Amino acid sequence: MKVKIGIIGPSDSIERIMLVGKEFKSVEMFSFPYTALEEIDLIINNNRGSVDQWMFSGQVPFTYAMSLDLLKENEGGFAELYGSSFLGTLLEAQVKEEKILKTVSLDTIRQDRIEMNRNFFSLQAINFHSYSYEGIVAVEDLVSFHQELYEDKKIEVAFTCIQAVYRKLKKLNIPCYRVIPSDLAILSTLEILIERAHSLRYRKSQIAILGIEVIHTQASLEEMHYSHKMKIKELELKRLMLRFAEEVNGSFVQFGDGLFFLFTTRGELEWHIEGESLLQLVEDINVQSGLKVRLGLGFGETVLAAEENVRQAFHHARAQGSSTLVCVNEDREITEFVGSTDKLSFQSRSLGEEWEEKLKDLSISPTIVSRIKSLAHYYQKDVVTSQDLASWLKSTERNARRILTEMERSGLIKVSGEEQSGHRGRPRKIYQLSFL
Repeated sequence: MKVKIGIIGPSDSIERIMLVGKEFKSVEMFSFPYTALEEIDLIINNNRGSVDQWMFSGQVPFTYAMSLDLLKENEGGFAELYGSSFLGTLLEAQVKEEKILKTVSLDTIRQDRIEMNRNFFSLQAINFHSYSYEGIVAVEDLVSFHQELYEDKKIEVAFTCIQAVYRKLKKLNIPCYRVIPSDLAILSTLEILIERAHSLRYRKSQIAILGIEVIHTQASLEEMHYSHKMKIKELELKRLMLRFAEEVNGSFVQFGDGLFFLFTTRGELEWHIEGESLLQLVEDINVQSGLKVRLGLGFGETVLAAEENVRQAFHHARAQGSSTLVCVNEDREITEFVGSTDKLSFQSRSLGEEWEEKLKDLSISPTIVSRIKSLAHYYQKDVVTSQDLASWLKSTERNARRILTEMERSGLIKVSGEEQSGHRGRPRKIYQLSFL
């Protein structure tokens, strides 16, 4: 199956990219020209499912799409204009102007990239007046920047990366050259996008197992003696799960009393994970069957690996008590879904040789340390007390003090002060999370 790449930009830029892209026989390219940036919204929203990756003509349309959350960072890219693209335009200007240029103006390209080119290609003799920016800048501002420098005789030639700026400077009779991606830069970007598309396709075809476990209360345990009543509730749960299995093209199997597995692929489940579908499923099961359940989601390259990850997700959810949905991916990264928008991710595996050395003699696991690190970033705090940590970990303050003492002994944290608790007794220690 061919990789599909959508190309967004002005018509002349698209023609050039399409011409260079003919070299890739296993790629199908679609052109989406625009005359105004606002058209990008409609282009992406109307063709989101038709392409694997988006290639933009430059920084401005890509930044515009990212600023409006029209796509994720790994869904598109653009050919950088420094390096061969800029040097080719500079050489063209030298030939056409029939002289060695000493002072030029340049917009869009980042200042650090300009300095990199100057140092690598020994261009210190050329004085660059640059207008670097992040995001989007009005065309009029860029035109004024070049125009003022030229009228003040501070530059000989203007270089711009924006088509609209190029046209306006030409109308003002200012010597101007447009920096466009070189064939080499276009080829490199297309290769990256093609590899990324293959990688995402492989990722979407990974095995995904959604485990459903009934959380038994004292009342439901007693009901298990009256099997018909419990079986009726389980039948309602099965009905809901079979309907969901049909949605995700999955296979639904019961593994025992109160334990069910749904087998499908990562691609089928991905948009359910991002939205509220899975959490809504938990709520529907509770309302319609009267059963409380927790969901464990495991990804893996094989069925065995995915099942191991599901069981680890259940183990973590039981330990936390309050977690409704826990996901464990192929790298053993654990993600707790707190709500429709809030989630917390951390590693259950080793944190590296340096941390292994610090943790080897301690009575706490790397998972606990990784979880604390993620929670600190989530709550944007780098100092904690035992009370804070107890609240984060849903544990007792005594257990939190033990963890903090062990971490202090390893050098991962240090005491930075004390606070009065408002009750009789010793003040609480305040710890600086230096390992962040």
